[in-house]
Amino acid sequence: MSTSGDKSKEIPVDSAGNDSGGSSPGMIVLFFIVGFAASLAVGWIVFPKILYSEKQQPFDFNHVTHVELVDDGCESCHFFRDDGTYAGVPTMAQCIDCHEEVQGDSPDEEIFVTEYVEAEKEVPWLIYSRQPDCVYFSHAAHVKMAEMECIDCHGDIGESESLKAYQENRITGYSRDIWGNNIAGIKKNSWDRMKMDDCGDCHLETMGSKGACFQCHK
Repeated sequence: MSTSGDKSKEIPVDSAGNDSGGSSPGMIVLFFIVGFAASLAVGWIVFPKILYSEKQQPFDFNHVTHVELVDDGCESCHFFRDDGTYAGVPTMAQCIDCHEEVQGDSPDEEIFVTEYVEAEKEVPWLIYSRQPDCVYFSHAAHVKMAEMECIDCHGDIGESESLKAYQENRITGYSRDIWGNNIAGIKKNSWDRMKMDDCGDCHLETMGSKGACFQCHK
């Protein structure tokens, strides 16, 4: 015989005979989807904004203007030295012949001449692709031996009229440009994102093995 205390412990049952005292499968799935979406939003949108700080270059640089005035395109400023090493960012010695005086009325040109040329100081450029000291990359192996074009990795940088934003990892101090902005890994062009997997895939396609790539870059 049931008592009033027993009745208070009975679990209510809905019209379909289901236990209505607990969470339904639909609500569980809904909470999972909402939580999953929130996690993606935090990981892909919020966290990168916290992890990376944006810094400004000493002044802006117009590649189009310079490419139009030089004879050998990119190689006029970015060239291989006699010992086979690669000259990346141009030094003041390469620039001073054309910039002893202010050319035109660009405010960035005035900054360059007055603050660096006249002061005989090298420009402290923020290097987008700076790597750890333990990493070595040979431009000669890729440009001379593999006959790759600059655009394959760097894109149409020669057609840019302004420098792109420099985003620095607050923890490592390295630029985000090393792996690109697309954290999902989706890219349309070879230069959209350069990660170790991209290097490995190219080595696998052209050399039949990723070994040559991962021997030095583990």
